[in-house]
Amino acid sequence: MTARSTTQAFFDRATWTVSYVVSDDATGAAAVIDPVLDYDFKSGHTDTSSADRVLAYLEERKLKVEWILETHAHADHLSAARYLQERVGGRIGIGEHIREVQATFKKLYNLEREFLPDGSQFDHLFRDGEVFRIGGIEATAMLVPGHTPADMAYLIEDSVFVGDTLFMPDVGTARADFPGGDAGMLFRSIRRLLALPPQTRIYVCHDYPPAGREAQWETTVAEQRAKNVHVRDGITEEEFVAMRKARDATLDVPTLILPSIQVNVRAGQMPPADDNGVAYLRIPINALPRGGAAKAAK
Repeated sequence: MTARSTTQAFFDRATWTVSYVVSDDATGAAAVIDPVLDYDFKSGHTDTSSADRVLAYLEERKLKVEWILETHAHADHLSAARYLQERVGGRIGIGEHIREVQATFKKLYNLEREFLPDGSQFDHLFRDGEVFRIGGIEATAMLVPGHTPADMAYLIEDSVFVGDTLFMPDVGTARADFPGGDAGMLFRSIRRLLALPPQTRIYVCHDYPPAGREAQWETTVAEQRAKNVHVRDGITEEEFVAMRKARDATLDVPTLILPSIQVNVRAGQMPPADDNGVAYLRIPINALPRGGAAKAAK
């Protein structure tokens, strides 16, 4: 089948995040995947430069946004989903298991009583295997839990957008020590992705390139099966789980985990303003470890 879509990537070097616009060449319909809202941790200021690059591309190509797709509630950047929606429309979608993530982090942040962990902050909650359309293009939502319980991948024609589940082959895979994460489940999710046809293009959400390599974000199923340092063919689930647990125990908590998740479980909406008109992000004290596994307080 001849591809009828165009994919444009937008790399944010500050968070090593890649956002995408996928558009139907025939109708001009488009989906934005994992958009970034810039956030300066030191000053508490947000900035829309990254999202505005996406807006400029949409305007230049006269694209009509039908979907703003989140692969999961990111811990390393704030989502620009709401900012984009207010300017170009589209439905904000995420996997239906976001409810579990919302419930966990409502407790951690002690969010306001009015915040309901029911997914209602999003316009659509995808089920595993659900088919939807971007203009005339058929897409399929795939549940790929393990990094978090709610991770989704989106299969669009011969391309799959995998969020944090997989990285470039020389970087490996996502961590599995966030609340609700599970290394065995992550392995099985990855093998599901790698069961797609070998020529399927894989678009990752982050790249942390080793020295001497520029950032990249496109690979293939065949390349991942042959070369992924963590999960190539021949590595068993037991070996992967042992590696992932040992490695995750050495990793620092992501820099923006505390500000980002409380925004991202709201589909990119800031918390409601206090009576002085200012919105505040909550930073729980001594609730997360300084390094190692990023477990939420029980």
